[in-house]
Amino acid sequence: MEVKKKDIRALTKEQLRKFFEDNGDKAFRGNQVYEWLWGKAAHSFETMTNLSKPTREMLEAHFVINHIKVDQMQRSSDGTIKNAVQLHDGLIVESVLIPTPTRTTACVSSQVGCSLDCKFCATARLKRMRNLNPDEIYDQVVAIDNESRLYQNRPLSNIVFMGMGEPLMNYNNVIKAITMITSPEGLGMSPKRITVSTSGVPKIIKKMADDDVKFNLAVSLHSAIDEVRTSIMPFNTKFPLADLRASLEYWYAKTQKKITYEYVVWKGINDRKEDIDALIRFCSYVPCKVNLIEYNPIDDGMFQQASDTAVQQYIKGLEARGIVVNVRRSRGKDIDAACGQLANKS
Repeated sequence: MEVKKKDIRALTKEQLRKFFEDNGDKAFRGNQVYEWLWGKAAHSFETMTNLSKPTREMLEAHFVINHIKVDQMQRSSDGTIKNAVQLHDGLIVESVLIPTPTRTTACVSSQVGCSLDCKFCATARLKRMRNLNPDEIYDQVVAIDNESRLYQNRPLSNIVFMGMGEPLMNYNNVIKAITMITSPEGLGMSPKRITVSTSGVPKIIKKMADDDVKFNLAVSLHSAIDEVRTSIMPFNTKFPLADLRASLEYWYAKTQKKITYEYVVWKGINDRKEDIDALIRFCSYVPCKVNLIEYNPIDDGMFQQASDTAVQQYIKGLEARGIVVNVRRSRGKDIDAACGQLANKS
């Protein structure tokens, strides 16, 4: 019977050191392997050239490196790159590189499919198959960093958890991945350049505040009226706006970090004056800014981008109250890399 090998990246550095000691070798070999796995993102034991051949063979006998592979890569005319990423078990997630003149952002996935049921999102149509492991999240970032260096001649500058899945429903693995991404032993990125975007899971937002995380928080809000929000994001019945508000007030009290609200304005859904007034009220609870996002229909016509007039009314209303508002144009439309379209078409 074949023994199932353990994924070596599930081990801590201490566990790796102990493995070598238990196998009659020096503990510092564990440090070397750890650096290969994370600092150099090695895909195989064969590439670990400062280890002897017998040591590499011993690792091969005990462990695997369940590395992702970019199955398909599409490049948009605006420089956006979409990766269909194959995981070790054959499942597919997507990640996107979004370049602007001043920065390169990686948009990464945290689940295969999604646990939530937002009606406007293509990913929500895929049932949640599993959570991504920390190393699978990390690998997406490494792959996009490599693409950024190759096609943009500069390293990755920012990361947003806005790909497939709800990051707070895979909280422990997302935190472990961010710990490695920000560690000097990993990618050494500043947590200030990382944003975790959630549809709003109040209990976990409070936990993040208690855990004293250093990254930024964005909330996919889309309506500040419970009935409207529930009609487009049915899970809102479980996590209503009053609970979300309480968790965001708690977050700000603990972290003193502003919140970003992600907000799409749809025709006939949230484009009325009362929708604008409700958002302005919601923005008064904690310091925040609003990103108004251009929407790309996913196919069935229920959700259509609102008129420019409606979007301008939002901007006018928010700015009159001193609320910072940005309009985010969707990128990568010609390759289905735009917001709401991260569905597995492979």
